[in-house]
Amino acid sequence: MVGPIILFIFASVKTKEIQISDYSYELPDERIAKFPMAQRDHSKLLIYLKGEVGEDVFYNLPKHLPTKALMVFNNTKVIQARLHFHKDTGAQIEIFLLEPAEPADYEQMFQTRGGCSWYCLVGNLKKWKDGALTRTLEIRGQKLEVRAMRRGEHGTSQWIEFEWDGDVSFADIIDEMGELPIPPYLNRETQESDKTTYQTVYSKIKGSVAAPTAGLHFTEQVLADIDAHGIEREELTLHVGAGTFRPVKSEKIEGHEMHTEYFAVRRHTLERLIAYDAQAIAVGTTSVRTLESLYYMGLKLETNPNLTEEELHVNQWEPYDDGRCKMDDGRCITPVKAIQNLIDWLDRRHLSVLHSSTQIIIAPGYDYHIVKMLVTNFHQPQSTLLLLVSAFVKGDWRRIYDYALSHDFRFLSYGDSSLLIP
Repeated sequence: MVGPIILFIFASVKTKEIQISDYSYELPDERIAKFPMAQRDHSKLLIYLKGEVGEDVFYNLPKHLPTKALMVFNNTKVIQARLHFHKDTGAQIEIFLLEPAEPADYEQMFQTRGGCSWYCLVGNLKKWKDGALTRTLEIRGQKLEVRAMRRGEHGTSQWIEFEWDGDVSFADIIDEMGELPIPPYLNRETQESDKTTYQTVYSKIKGSVAAPTAGLHFTEQVLADIDAHGIEREELTLHVGAGTFRPVKSEKIEGHEMHTEYFAVRRHTLERLIAYDAQAIAVGTTSVRTLESLYYMGLKLETNPNLTEEELHVNQWEPYDDGRCKMDDGRCITPVKAIQNLIDWLDRRHLSVLHSSTQIIIAPGYDYHIVKMLVTNFHQPQSTLLLLVSAFVKGDWRRIYDYALSHDFRFLSYGDSSLLIP
């Protein structure tokens, strides 16, 4: 066992010492898709199959997938997270919703009436010294005033409390006064069309401030073709945070702090994973982060089955600091056993949904446990998402991106897609 342990420690050090400059490439502005294709499923599809690179049209995706497989989608829905207020002086203050503070549960948050609080980014903060910001709205014939008050700092964000009169929910408030937060690298204002095109056709659960963009290519017809192809579909929910756009500024990735994202996975989905030997086709990097985090949660439960929901949280370096295995005797457990541990944990608590969070960073040196194929877009240079892709294709990312750049593929959120089969 000495040899493998040494290798695992070496892999950990090597991963943490990755130079982010090694994951850079030239991305001309004209290659960044500012708007989506008129028809979602007519985007280009790069196919990376065991080292060979080719291309097709996205609506042919099912033809390139195996039958009797499980495909996992993130059904989060982007909220209109940018709220604009004006002070009496004329200064404009933008409040960008990041995550719920009170109530902390997303579902409860959007149903709350009268008041709530969020952790937010605040634009033009220096102009907001004290006092409440107010804005008058009319919702379903009701006139009401929305007030925003600063309650203190929360890390790099602000704790903002909202109050309003009238029998309307916070979901009603942001639908009326909020603006959809399209990615900053699009360098344009949000348009009415983005309210539709920047949501997946299967989006259901409100909470994200950015779309799981790999899913933007799917149409009802493509989903029907996937079903006809004998592929089972399951959904999970991971709410995408603003941290997804945060660049890696440290020279080595060890200096980059990953953002925490919250997710929910149904017991039924865990059961279906076991039925497919805990192997899945992931749609998007958010599905990847959730599925791979499940393994480490189940691994913790192997030695401590009474962990709390908070203790199940996966920390950034957890897969690396303790090696591939965290059992005291050095044994690994299978992904199936890890998933079964989570099902048993839910059953002991009479729960049907696993709610937890992850800060996992997936970078070269990471061993994938559950995700065997990946549908994803083309990501920014020097980003954690590019590190995730590189880990998945065993470092062969540059050949994929060179092909995409030389064959007129469109990049980033509204760009083209890829199917990666290492």
